[in-house]
Amino acid sequence: MSTEIKIKQYDITREKLLASAFCEIHRKGYQSASIADILESTGLTKGALYHHFPTKHALGLAVIDEIIAPKLDTVVFRQLRDSAHPVATLLDIIAGVESFMGDEGIMLGCPLNNLMQEMSPLDEQFRHHLNGILETWQQAIRSALEHGQKNAVIKAEVDCQAAALFVVSAWEGCFSIAKNKQSPASFKMCVAQLQGYVQSLMKA
Repeated sequence: MSTEIKIKQYDITREKLLASAFCEIHRKGYQSASIADILESTGLTKGALYHHFPTKHALGLAVIDEIIAPKLDTVVFRQLRDSAHPVATLLDIIAGVESFMGDEGIMLGCPLNNLMQEMSPLDEQFRHHLNGILETWQQAIRSALEHGQKNAVIKAEVDCQAAALFVVSAWEGCFSIAKNKQSPASFKMCVAQLQGYVQSLMKA
């Protein structure tokens, strides 16, 4: 087997393990996630798993860094960074989150938020990795709002840093309420209020 094929197979195996672990953690939480179920869903052996991830802890951190963070970067951060009209883009992102997640995803909760609630009080490494995503998210929204101020879209008196923190907090709060209620309708109501808040920051 050539080196190129070996590298490709290595990457495929790693990606399969990460995708399965992500789904398992999303459904059950990190602490209740079953290594046996992850292996069963992939058809891989324990040896294959531990070759890539020596511990469950390492696997959990990799899910954060290689699945959750890139997904948010694609769906939220990059769109805000690349947009010529980031405030409008932010509103579009908020409006589209319901269809992107789907009813099942909404009732399972936001993967980032689930892990924050479960693991941040328990494990400093998890908290550090999760907080890094939060800070990137807050900064992306802050930059969008500051861009809006410079272009006379956002009111001059708006504290963009505080507003960005509130938007992220409200976004995750929408998921928490909907997950607890098991109600996509509740999520829709919360998101509508979040849209209204962002619109209230805009000049008439």
